[in-house]
Amino acid sequence: MTSSGSQIRITSNIDVSGASFRKSSWSAYNGNCVEFAELGPRLLAVRDSKQQGNGPVLVFTGAEWSVFTARVKSGEFDFH
Repeated sequence: MTSSGSQIRITSNIDVSGASFRKSSWSAYNGNCVEFAELGPRLLAVRDSKQQGNGPVLVFTGAEWSVFTARVKSGEFDFH
């Protein structure tokens, strides 16, 4: 599946039940945070802390995460 020239991968068979999620030390204490967990040497899981572990989990490869964070830092996703 592709969207705007980017490949989208949907995976539902990755077990994150034993993952150790943590928040950034820069995170606010108002509950509007994301948590992340390393899933072995090549995958990173991200979830919304407001869901208290019951919501969806996004899983990225290291390369995908690097591209995503670079695009966030560049302002590409800023609302105007």
